[in-house]
Amino acid sequence: MKTIVITGATSGIGLETARLLARQGFNVLGVGRDEERCQRAKESIVSENPEASVTFFTADLLHQREVTRVASEIRSYLDEHCNGELHALINNAGCVRSWHMTTEEGYEHQFALNHLAGFLLTHLLFPALVKARGRVIMTGSESHKGTRMHWNDLMLRRRYNPLTAYKQSKLCNILFAKGLNELYGASGIRAYVVDPGLVNTNIGNKETGRLVSFIWSFRKRHGMPPSVPAETYAFLCRQEPAPEGLYYHRLEEKAYSRQVTSENARLLFEISKRLCGIEDYAGVSE
Repeated sequence: MKTIVITGATSGIGLETARLLARQGFNVLGVGRDEERCQRAKESIVSENPEASVTFFTADLLHQREVTRVASEIRSYLDEHCNGELHALINNAGCVRSWHMTTEEGYEHQFALNHLAGFLLTHLLFPALVKARGRVIMTGSESHKGTRMHWNDLMLRRRYNPLTAYKQSKLCNILFAKGLNELYGASGIRAYVVDPGLVNTNIGNKETGRLVSFIWSFRKRHGMPPSVPAETYAFLCRQEPAPEGLYYHRLEEKAYSRQVTSENARLLFEISKRLCGIEDYAGVSE
């Protein structure tokens, strides 16, 4: 049974993807930040599929110490139950913020959770992914096409705009995937970004101001149910051999921004390593 880790797995896209993958026979390891919600998510999956193999881990991935801790717990589980192999890591956890907020490391929340958390978790689980010739999947957005990297002010301290911060974090997702493929594809891993489209979830209602929450509450009514994009994550996990594309929407490969270049991908990789205190990414030479 192949094992898949999904972050942000207690609601929305993450929960529906976990539900679908468990139904398709995968061993699902979900990560959520609240223990009670993790338990409810597990009960929801098992209630409709008593044979489901699903385990939840609790961590607030905004904080790098929490990413490191939960990665250690997941590695121990993989070594004990899965021969140290991880078939896929789905970096789905994300947030939207109305104002400039920083983590204990001093990093802007959307950059920290939407990008750095997945970057660090992938690094820490890399040996298990390599052993399984696994896949890394990021939850992206078409909004990455409408922005650029603010290299001189990545945390947007000088002029914060929540939409700019979100768009930049989504551009980071696809640059990270491109960097993984170009720098470490020879190790057997493959990285992707899924653009879920407009989905009816509560991401815009969590820890946001009244205006953002109101706008999102109106907009999400026009979104598809999260079970729809879940099919694309399952497709990328299931296909053999691994698909060759980078950016997918509704089961199909799509075009992406011209900002997604090898130069930008490598620059983001180097900056992200420094921000996470990493010298050699996964100990694999570049």
